[in-house]
Amino acid sequence: MNSLDKFDCAILAALQADATLSISGLSEKVGLSSTPCWKRVKRLEEEGYIESRVSIVNREKVGLPVTVFVSVRTSEHDEKWLERFASAVQALPEVLEFHRMSGDVDYLLKVVTTDIAGYDRFYKKLIKAARLTGVSSAFSMEQIKCTTALPLELISHGLAT
Repeated sequence: MNSLDKFDCAILAALQADATLSISGLSEKVGLSSTPCWKRVKRLEEEGYIESRVSIVNREKVGLPVTVFVSVRTSEHDEKWLERFASAVQALPEVLEFHRMSGDVDYLLKVVTTDIAGYDRFYKKLIKAARLTGVSSAFSMEQIKCTTALPLELISHGLAT
């Protein structure tokens, strides 16, 4: 269970929408004076609710228009193999997300690249990294929704005031 109240959720929601807000602007948005607002932001950072503040870069404008979801299957499931594979995948800059899955697929990667040839170069690096039994690629045709904002309204019901 979390220890967030309605002000904490309001602060998190506002910072998810605009991480550049000043404490003054943030306090005005959430209905607190500056000092208590600043203290809450610091506490949320210290407790790990706020992991970092970033700018979201337009991948198409910087030349990375291709998104690929890569499903990986393996017959290897020992700890040493996983450490080696995880280390290799984390070193591949094309990988934005790396998940261990349940079901038919062991791992799912979200990859961005310049074009099909760029993906092929990535694929060759991936299959060199570890023994895999299957790799399947699904190219995104269109991004319909993409957000980094967590739906805090799902946890805000019943929060203390």
